[in-house]
Amino acid sequence: MNNIDFNRSDGLIPAIVQDYQTKKVLMLGYMNQESFERTNETGLVTFFSRSRKTLWTKGETSGNFLQVKEILVDCDQDTLLVMAQPKGPVCHLGTDTCFNETNESGLGFLEYLQDLINERKVGMPEGSYTTSLFEKGIGRIAQKVGEEAVETVIEAMGNDNEAFLNEGADLLYHMLVLFAEKGSSIGEVVKVLKGRHK
Repeated sequence: MNNIDFNRSDGLIPAIVQDYQTKKVLMLGYMNQESFERTNETGLVTFFSRSRKTLWTKGETSGNFLQVKEILVDCDQDTLLVMAQPKGPVCHLGTDTCFNETNESGLGFLEYLQDLINERKVGMPEGSYTTSLFEKGIGRIAQKVGEEAVETVIEAMGNDNEAFLNEGADLLYHMLVLFAEKGSSIGEVVKVLKGRHK
């Protein structure tokens, strides 16, 4: 990222902020060299305010910070795509995004849950059910996937849709744990599915 061109528009370049989980575009701000460096140093999205002529960290007043996950630079080296995790509504009007959209994506939550499970595998916090699965090893995890698959099939044959969805959720969760134990992820499975879809 050393080749970013801050020489255009009085040293400012657009910074598009996108939720790294849902992929929703949250807002647009502007960064100069200093705000970009501050963003990288603190891990919190920091812009340059064109009206106040000063740096400002998003959330410094509201507490709704934007935690940086990744920053990408476009092909012309003059626009940033900031992948971030919002700590609350992004817009000053109180909405999830500055484009009045609801910041939701069911599939994005699976990626979040996969990340959380991976964190449990590394940290192994006491009292966590996920930790207990990792402690018991792959045999027990695989067994749980099998049990939940059977229970999902059983509920599919009945008329209780809520029970079916709950069993399906249990199955997906245990599959994510199994992916983590095997060093894989839901994202890799998606790639396999995309490869088959021709």
